[in-house]
Amino acid sequence: MSLDTRLTAEQTSAYSAVIQRRISHEPAAYITGHKEFYGLEFQVARPVLIPRPETELLVEKAIELATTVFTHSCLIADVGTGCGAVAIALGTNLFHAKLYAIDVCGAALEIARSNCHRHGVSDRVTLLQGDLLDPLPEPVHLIIANLPYVRNSELVKLSPEISRFEPLLALSGGADGLEVMERLVSQAERNLLPGGVILLEIGHDQGQAACELARKHLPKSKISITTDLGGLDRVVSILTSC
Repeated sequence: MSLDTRLTAEQTSAYSAVIQRRISHEPAAYITGHKEFYGLEFQVARPVLIPRPETELLVEKAIELATTVFTHSCLIADVGTGCGAVAIALGTNLFHAKLYAIDVCGAALEIARSNCHRHGVSDRVTLLQGDLLDPLPEPVHLIIANLPYVRNSELVKLSPEISRFEPLLALSGGADGLEVMERLVSQAERNLLPGGVILLEIGHDQGQAACELARKHLPKSKISITTDLGGLDRVVSILTSC
């Protein structure tokens, strides 16, 4: 755009440094400090997982439930909020909802706090630090979670952009990839209001195992799987009994 402009030595040095970071496989989102998700820009840094497009399906399912089932008031818990992308996307679209955004990592919550302020939802999104549902102060209508679901054996197969830079805490799901998810589901019933729903993002090959896990802990619930645009299993919906 400015072909006649000569870069200063300082600008050239800064540009070279950025190129070297990318050559070293650092994700562009960490280099620029931001990532787009659900039409919104979010601050990101290494304490948080970079938001993925497939997680937008989780937001779409939550909005669908909040606008067709929980229409008068809606209490939502976003577990493992990271940079706050899911909670804030919901907060900007659901004006009747009150949200709790939970994460075990204090540094992640500071980034989420900045993003809440940026998007004007600080009055409706309450940030809580703690393990899974432990810090939740009241039962909710909807629990949504994009928890770690990569099998430990597959961590070494991840691209260097992920394995070298993104937080292991947000990736490692244990031997079967479902360990953290199972802990959440085992806590969920006492933290849900009657007729409440759990929405979980899963790996593309975890649909059947996730459904069996849900039946084990919530045998009276209705369970369904939503596929993403690629036709892969992506979200498990667990409708608890009234």
